[in-house]
Amino acid sequence: MDLHISRRTEVLLVVFILFSLLYGSRGEIPPKPTGGVTIVPPVKPDGPQAFPDAEKANLPVFTMDYPRIQIPFEITLWVLLASFAKIGFHVYHKITIWVPESCLLISIGLIVGGIMHSVHEEPPAVLSSNVFFLYMLPPIVLDSGYFMPTRPFFENIGTVLWFAVVGTLWNSIGIGMSLFAICQIEAFEVQDINLQENLLFASIISAVDPVAVLSVFEDVSVNEQLYIVVFGECLFNDAVTVVLYNMFNFVAEMPVVEPVDVFLGVARFFVVGLGGMGFGILFGFVAAFTTRFTSRVREIEPLFIFMYSYLAYLVAELFAISSIMAIVTCALTMKYYVEENVSQRSCTTIRHVVKMLGSISETLIFFFLGVVTITTEHEWNWGYILFTLLFAFIWRGLGVLVLTQIINPFRTIPFHLKDQFGLAYGGLRGAISFALVFTLPDNIGRKQLFVTATIAIILFTVFLQGISIRPLIEYINVRRTNRNLDTINVEVHCRLMEHTIAGIEDLCGQWSHFYWKDKIPLFKSFILYIFIYLFFAHSSTPPLLSLLSLPLLTLLCSFSSLWLFGHSSYLSRQTGSCQNTTE
Repeated sequence: MDLHISRRTEVLLVVFILFSLLYGSRGEIPPKPTGGVTIVPPVKPDGPQAFPDAEKANLPVFTMDYPRIQIPFEITLWVLLASFAKIGFHVYHKITIWVPESCLLISIGLIVGGIMHSVHEEPPAVLSSNVFFLYMLPPIVLDSGYFMPTRPFFENIGTVLWFAVVGTLWNSIGIGMSLFAICQIEAFEVQDINLQENLLFASIISAVDPVAVLSVFEDVSVNEQLYIVVFGECLFNDAVTVVLYNMFNFVAEMPVVEPVDVFLGVARFFVVGLGGMGFGILFGFVAAFTTRFTSRVREIEPLFIFMYSYLAYLVAELFAISSIMAIVTCALTMKYYVEENVSQRSCTTIRHVVKMLGSISETLIFFFLGVVTITTEHEWNWGYILFTLLFAFIWRGLGVLVLTQIINPFRTIPFHLKDQFGLAYGGLRGAISFALVFTLPDNIGRKQLFVTATIAIILFTVFLQGISIRPLIEYINVRRTNRNLDTINVEVHCRLMEHTIAGIEDLCGQWSHFYWKDKIPLFKSFILYIFIYLFFAHSSTPPLLSLLSLPLLTLLCSFSSLWLFGHSSYLSRQTGSCQNTTE
């Protein structure tokens, strides 16, 4: 066998030598010389002396390649500038007492925009509608959903949804129809704006963003019901506004609107909202299930919170459903069930990072709002813009008055006239309206007019209403809450009365929110049992004993959190009194 292989190798070697002699060392056939001319092989120059006249290139000591790092460099500078602005506001904290932080950020943006416009500089390349909706909006919504006061929110969930859904529809349709009536007057020269475009624009400016109002409400300690309704309406109003915008945008491109399209639009409205909630709950439970196995790798626990919440947002965008509802419900679900699995250090990291990302994104949005106000080309039509401001203010006030009269008989604590004024006056416009107006299709002839009117109403509400809300709330003496009652003793007695009322209602055969508040902890305990004990391989507690001791564990967790909250409240009050004494 070996002899046969060696002979074959010798034959192949002989064939290779013959081919090398026949075709040359490169396996190429050289061209035949013609005319008796001898072909001289080319000679490569050796060293710089071969071309003495050639320009010699030296090794550069210092070079610059700005296009390569332009985008991350500009993003870093914008974030740093906005962060320095926030530091300056809080160093001179007396300014922010009367002037909201959003107003100061917009003012700095106006100054920067004026400088850029004077030197003929383009707006920031990193600012676009896709950047806003995919990168800047998710941290803001995640921050709002994760830090939402869950107990008062679920106690007022009916009122919140009433104002967020019905109130947004009221404002959109009312403002749109009123502006369409103004467009029929030839003196305003806007006859080319049809009803669909007016409804589309009205849905954009119906998005409320009362950041400054919430800050004032928190400082002056308004009653919990007013604060949570304004907070919840702001959060869910954004989701409803985006759904209405997409629906009216589709209708605006239709040549003829048939009655069946109206019913399909209503059906899609509920499908989009409920679908977003379903995706959020699903990813929240998946995050809770995943964090059961991170007991040995605690350093990656915060990563799952951010990735699953952002994944819920992106998947909702993929299927064209409400991404805001998805990330809000995902945040609420993770706050309940994920924090039971992760360590205390991971909880602290999650809360600080979520708050940091939301604050930076919100700061940049108001900052860019001021820049774009100066650098964008505007189409001015004073009649249309002034009537937009007037109708937005009128329909907001009428909506609060009418909807409150309908919902008050079903509330345990009704809204008084002063509370209604706080609800109506707190309807500031902000980030969502600013971003949606730039996503309008280019085939809308008056797009620049809509952009100008939207920026005008944002600046008007943020500056005028945002600055005047604090003295007005203090002047009319809105009902406030007593923060000194946030103690374990008060909380124990409140829960005792709630359980007693729920038991009496059960005996009488009547169900109210006290009944459902008494049943929800049982569902929560069941979910916690599934995600913590049932499949937890490292648990030393038998499943039956774990199930029996779960109510006690839930009680201990609840009152440990109450103790921490009371302790932190006491320390914050002591710190505030020390600062006042120092000043």
